[in-house]
Amino acid sequence: MAGFWRVRDGGIDIHVRLTPRASKDAIEGVEEKIDGHPHLNARVRAVPEKGAANAALEKLVASFMDVPASSVSVVSGATSRLKTVRIAGEARELAARLEKL
Repeated sequence: MAGFWRVRDGGIDIHVRLTPRASKDAIEGVEEKIDGHPHLNARVRAVPEKGAANAALEKLVASFMDVPASSVSVVSGATSRLKTVRIAGEARELAARLEKL
């Protein structure tokens, strides 16, 4: 189910559904929304205040993808559960890692 990400110039964008205030930080796999659009499920312990949950998500994705934290950023949905996260880097290499999900 590769539809949860797309290649961009200089990297990829990932569609993520974030659950803050979780018991642990974790990537829980890919799920399809009711409208048929897939997304990556992620949970973080941080609260959704002052960007704390977004920062925790960026750190979690960087660790999961084995890239520097500075190459990961939330580019859309900062105040929503549904977000777009951009990872800068070699798009083919990043896509290959995501295809394993």
